[in-house]
Amino acid sequence: MKNYRKLGYGEDETKAIVESLNSLLANYHVHYQKLRNFHWNVEGHTFFELHEFFEQEYDQVKVQIDEIAERIRVFGKKPYSTLKKYLEVAEIEESENDLSADKMMTETLNDFETILSFLIDAHEKAAELGDVATEDLLTEYIKRTEKVHWMLSAFSK
Repeated sequence: MKNYRKLGYGEDETKAIVESLNSLLANYHVHYQKLRNFHWNVEGHTFFELHEFFEQEYDQVKVQIDEIAERIRVFGKKPYSTLKKYLEVAEIEESENDLSADKMMTETLNDFETILSFLIDAHEKAAELGDVATEDLLTEYIKRTEKVHWMLSAFSK
């Protein structure tokens, strides 16, 4: 059997990196849809701030989704790409459209924490295997997610 190598990584190493990125991708997709849901359906005295916030976030997450999927393609693999698969793999769960603004913020903060855990897991896997490019990509996402989590936490008090 031919020894598979892509970008200097063997089949097992590639599989480990891609699996961690696909898990992250699935969570980002559910998170993205929740942000759109919240953007469309937020009501109350914080409408203007949250409506704008949710739009900014889903625009950013859309870019990150694309970059993660493209990173998976760099390894010669295919990213998850169906809603069914995203919902099957993701820890983040869908949300209804009738939540209060406070509940939307709470769910978004919880989702940021879930995303952070998957970012850190994928980053650690990349570091363990010497995948500097994936590490670099994820480090930027970690820093941004931590900052936005802090800002939303401060706004929520």
